Amino acid sequence: MAKNDDAAIIEEDQTLVTKEGLKQLQDELEILKTVRRKEVAVRLKEAISYGDLSENSEYQEAKNEQAFTEGRIMELEQMIKSAKIISDKGSASKGNDIQIGKTITIRNKTDGDDPVEYKIVGSTEANPHESKISNESPVGKALLGKKKGDVVDVITPAGVFKYEVVKVA
Repeated sequence: MAKNDDAAIIEEDQTLVTKEGLKQLQDELEILKTVRRKEVAVRLKEAISYGDLSENSEYQEAKNEQAFTEGRIMELEQMIKSAKIISDKGSASKGNDIQIGKTITIRNKTDGDDPVEYKIVGSTEANPHESKISNESPVGKALLGKKKGDVVDVITPAGVFKYEVVKVA
């Protein structure tokens, strides 16, 4: 593999996040460890006090909640451990190419919609309601490396759409 190709490869176990996204993961982990664990422990203790655990739905529900909480804690710890911070401004070395961390404005040429602004983020931060799309989504993936003025065909679950890059910031 050529040396300049190495920078383009993202290890599969890396979690791409902005500084803000990493802080959100850390905050969620802290709440789960300090608050949620205690709440679940209290529910378990209370459910155990009801007796006969084999037919105790409160106990089963509390155990399931405990398993979910512990699973999420492990997941968050792994994401934080493997976090790779991406710049909010994207890769400076790529100029005006669309990269993770860049804010873009695109126009759906298929439907003739007005231009829409999105920020390209890692999959853990993606939130369409906040105009943050994942680099792994069909639209995000198709736009990576493109420049202002480029037109791309994007295959989505709803069909094929043609998007024009109006602005890259």
